[in-house]
Amino acid sequence: MKLRLVLGDQLTHTLSSLTDVEDDDLILMCEVRQEATYVKHHKKKIAFIFSAMRHFAQERQARGNEVRYIKYDDPNNRGTLFGEVEKALTRHGCSEVVITKPGEFRLLKEFETWAERLSVTVSLREDDRFLCSVEDFASWAAGRKQLRMEYFYREMRRKYAILMSQDGPIGGQWNFDTENRKPPSNGLKIPDTYKAKPDPITQSVLDLVEARFDDHFGDLHPFHFAVTRDQALEALGAFVERRFCLFGDYQDAMIQGEPWMFHSHIGLYLNCGLLTPMECIRQAEAAYHDGHAPLNAVEGFIRQILGWREYVRGIYWLKMPAYQAMNFFGVDRPLPSLFWTGDTQMNCLRQCISETKSNAYAHHIQRLMVLGNFALIAGLDPDEVNNWYMIVYADAYEWVELPNVTGMILFADGGQLGSKPYAASGAYINKMSDYCRNCRYKPTVKNGPNACPFNYLYWDFLSRNETKLRGNPRMGLIYKTLDRMSDEKHDAVRDDSRRFLSAMDADEKV
Repeated sequence: MKLRLVLGDQLTHTLSSLTDVEDDDLILMCEVRQEATYVKHHKKKIAFIFSAMRHFAQERQARGNEVRYIKYDDPNNRGTLFGEVEKALTRHGCSEVVITKPGEFRLLKEFETWAERLSVTVSLREDDRFLCSVEDFASWAAGRKQLRMEYFYREMRRKYAILMSQDGPIGGQWNFDTENRKPPSNGLKIPDTYKAKPDPITQSVLDLVEARFDDHFGDLHPFHFAVTRDQALEALGAFVERRFCLFGDYQDAMIQGEPWMFHSHIGLYLNCGLLTPMECIRQAEAAYHDGHAPLNAVEGFIRQILGWREYVRGIYWLKMPAYQAMNFFGVDRPLPSLFWTGDTQMNCLRQCISETKSNAYAHHIQRLMVLGNFALIAGLDPDEVNNWYMIVYADAYEWVELPNVTGMILFADGGQLGSKPYAASGAYINKMSDYCRNCRYKPTVKNGPNACPFNYLYWDFLSRNETKLRGNPRMGLIYKTLDRMSDEKHDAVRDDSRRFLSAMDADEKV
């Protein structure tokens, strides 16, 4: 008899630890304080994971498996995965613990101690739901001076024959990103996202979260996430049917009051296992061949899954644990309270934070070029920024969050993941959104109390970090522009930045 532990982000019936489950084996699933509170996750994130876990357990029971499910409010809940596994072994006398390797380094290190601590065989199986194994990524990375996602992505396209013809990539090029940067146009009709109605299981979880996690960030209601595989498939189908055709054109666009835009909103379902990457890729590819979605949309969507998602996971396991401590710019400014309250005069930040609070979601440009861009040029502490991103988004697990924040957003790894910092002035946000229309600051004003803070913070960031960035080949033109600035301009940038950051540090409304 084997005990098969299934984690909250392993809700896949073809999971490696479940492929050979036998009738007398025990499946163990636990809602434990250890995982719910190691960061104070968004209320919606906890509700989503607990509800999806409970539905998955019900599905396994319907398949005839014996499932022991420990609810969070069980009076005998020991609060840790180890404690619940130890208790189950004592009660059921299992001869072996079988686990699919976790997605987070801290859990893997813990699981590797269990055989000795429990005096039982602990089998850690590979997580084959990903399309590139940890070992294959390490082989790809070996000997390369730069680990650029674009080249990894091309190899994955070839390996799986995705959007390929006999002559090479369909359309004659690998990447159509230049066609995916249209600013929002007036009168866009944006279909609503998929919304599931909470059933009694979900309602019970919502009641639990309301009672036990009331001091956590975020709005619990309304709750409309898919919590079963069937619902997640409906969400994927709704995206393909309603929004995919314009996803490519407007994937970088932002409109006030439109949090969902044309994105798929399936990252949380992929990352907890309700969907698998290849089925999403194949459905997207079929949409192109059926004439339902244009190539720029389909390629962009597939690149996010086959390229970026697999790439950041590879980077995570290749670089951990040292990656967690990286701070290339040596910054330590505390995260300002506005990231929790949204109480700021900067409308772009206010919109993205308020939508994050409401939905446990923001699309990638909001995360990168508004929230992340501000964190970068304001010099916020990487640990505090990583902690915030882990808390607030329903799709956040360390393997995907840490490389995106430390590498892509903050350039805290010094360029191991990205080739240059993603810093920008207010002009980018003004181009790609309508946020600036309703902002107290002016994106066209460069200095002074009415200037968009992104404008002077951007140049101040470049000045502060000149010794570390001037030699970057992608930053040469930017530093030539900086060199042409007058002394008066440099002084104005420095003074405006000091004034703004001092006010922010003093918790004044900026």
